[in-house]
This record gives sequence, structure tokens and C-alpha cells, in this order.
Amino acid sequence: DGEQLLADFLAAVAAADVAGVSRRDRLLALCQVPGVYVPSLYEPKYSDALGDLIGVEPLSPDVPPSVSKQTYLGGTLASSTIVSKRMAWENIFMVETVRSCPEMCRFCMASYLTLPFRTAPLEGSLIPSIERGLKVTDRVGLLGASVTQHPEFDKLIDYMMKEENKHVRLSIASVRTNTVTEDLAAALASRGTQSLTIAVESGSQRVRNIVNKKLEQDEIFAAVKNAQAGGLKALKLYGMVGIPGETEEDVTATVEMFRQLKKATPSLRLTFGCSTFVPKAHTPFQWYGVEKESDKRLKLLQKGLRPMGIDFRPESYKWSVVQAMLSRGDRRLTNVLISARDYGDTLGSFRRAFKDHMGEVPPLEHYVHTKMDPSVNSLPWQHLQGPLPIQTLIKHVEEAESFM
Repeated sequence: DGEQLLADFLAAVAAADVAGVSRRDRLLALCQVPGVYVPSLYEPKYSDALGDLIGVEPLSPDVPPSVSKQTYLGGTLASSTIVSKRMAWENIFMVETVRSCPEMCRFCMASYLTLPFRTAPLEGSLIPSIERGLKVTDRVGLLGASVTQHPEFDKLIDYMMKEENKHVRLSIASVRTNTVTEDLAAALASRGTQSLTIAVESGSQRVRNIVNKKLEQDEIFAAVKNAQAGGLKALKLYGMVGIPGETEEDVTATVEMFRQLKKATPSLRLTFGCSTFVPKAHTPFQWYGVEKESDKRLKLLQKGLRPMGIDFRPESYKWSVVQAMLSRGDRRLTNVLISARDYGDTLGSFRRAFKDHMGEVPPLEHYVHTKMDPSVNSLPWQHLQGPLPIQTLIKHVEEAESFM
């Protein structure tokens, strides 16, 4: 979180400017600011050139051995400072309603790295922010990983449904599936929203248990039926293949779930956006690699879903491989990335770059597909401390594996 960190960082920069210190002394001063990481002051240690990372150590005693993520606990969350038709969300005033997510799905960096779950107070933050935005636009977006879990969400919707706000178009980021009610869908439809997004991850209850998705099949069906009954035109569901422990039978269960959903809500346009699992730092699944069968499973979903009229939108498996390489890569990848830049922007470009630097860096598969052992393998970010200690992440891995 940058709210306090940015102020402390700028104060340290200003102090260094006044003192007229050298660049190295400036960096040494900045690394003393809680939450500031200066990579050049640390050195990775490897078992050998192609071996495992042993750890990342400070280069001198006056450099902190680890850097802790800073957490903002103030009462006001972020909102737009610029509203323009040139923005990614055209002419929408974005209001951060919640930060982090209390559900803690095992793969989710947005939850684990941003803990604890925080909510902006309605009267002290949200309504004043929205009123400021309505002075420049009639489009408002409520931002957060789990907006509908705000404790005053119903009151917030009541405020947005007031007569004086009837001209306002309201958008909501991904919401928790079991909070989608007919009343919520109707309220959103009355304010110009035509679709809603929910994350279900899989049609298999076993897989949802593995990832700690506290969601039952009947809750998914209730949300979809409520969306249709409330007047929404479309619903987008997010999911994933290649989750650790997943089998082809679990993928088949997802196809069957959509077949039943389509039958239950024939007038609702259903979209399924599906990605491949990629390990993320500071999550329990950071030690798992990309499942090599994921591409095959995406094709299995496509074959099953598109004939029944589901708008299936898979993310590229090849780019998931690139994401995993970047996610778990260490400093030895530097020359590979420089070479790949000159070759283009495809997975083949990266494979060619790895070939150029054979003998200098572990193979692509090492970073992408290897399942690592937390008792043996150190990760490139292990000296950067997130909200939860590594022992807690290991415990959560063990809980997930009990369902595999």
C-alpha cells in the first residue's frame, strides 16, 4: 500500500537532496524506509549456475536482511483523480470500495498480498467520493475484489438508487457469487448495467475445495437465476484450468455445469472467461508450476461449451507460460529477456532466447513447470515479507492438498 509509504519515501529523497549525498548513500538511506526495496543492495546466491536459488542476501550489514510490505489502515480508500474518455474505463469515476478479499483463494495474490480486508466507511469516504465524481461524470464504478462484501453495501446501493441519482450509470467490479440477489440485479439493471461478473473457478466442487473457494453448486445456480430474474442481459463467469490437483473429470464437470445453467436461464447470455493457473508470489500455490495438460483442457472446454451457445473466452496458454516464467523468474533471466525483446513477442521468441543462453540459465521448464519444495527451494521474493509468514502459507498448502 502506497499511502504512507510514498510520503516516507519522498521525505527520504528530499533529505538526501539536501544533504547532497552520493548515489550509493542515497540508496542506503532509502532502503531504511520501511517497505522500500533496493535490488542493487542485495545479491542472490545459487547452488551453481544452473542450480536452485539458495537465497537473496544484503551486500552490507547496514542493509536490512528483509523488506516488509506496508499496510495502510486509514479510513479513506482510493478514487479517480482523472476522468476522461481516453481512460481505460471511459468517463467512469472509480471508487475503491474495499481493499483485499476475505475469501483467500489459494492462488490469489490480490487477496493474500493485500491482507487484511479493509472497507471504506460509507459516510466518511464512499459517499463524499461519489459526490465528487458526479460533478464531472454520470458514470460511477465501484472497485474492489469483493465489493458486495462491504458491510454497508446495501446502504450504498440504496444511496445510488435515490431519485436524484437516477441518471447515474453504475458499474461494479467482480462480486462474490453468493451475494448476487434478484434485488441487486434489478438495481444494477435500472442504472444501466447490463451484465455482471462472478468468479466460480470450476464446475467441480472438489476443485473449489482445493482452492478454498467457499462456494457451493446451488449458490452458483441461484446467482445466475437471480441475474436473469433481475433483468440483467448477460453474466460473465471466470474460471481456471490447471489448478493443482485438477483432473480431466473436473473439467468435464465444468462443461456439465454450464449445460445446466444454460437450460435454467435460456434468455441470459453466458460468457466463460478461463485462464490457466499461473503461480503468484506470496500465495500458497507459489510453489506449484503450470500444468502441462492445461492447453488440452482449454480445448476440451471449447469443444464442450461453444456448441451450446456459451461465449467461451480462453486466455492463451502460451502466454500463461510466459507469465509463469516472469512470475517465478530470478535475476539470471536478465539476458534472456533482453534477447527475447529483439526476437518478437511470442513464446517462440522466449524459447529462442533461452537457447541462446543455454548453459547460463536454467531451462524455461525450470521456471514454468517445476513444483518446488518449500523446505528446500528458496523463491526470488522470499526476502520480501508479505502479510503472512511462510509457515502459514505452507499450512494452507497442506490444507489444499488434503482435497487432492
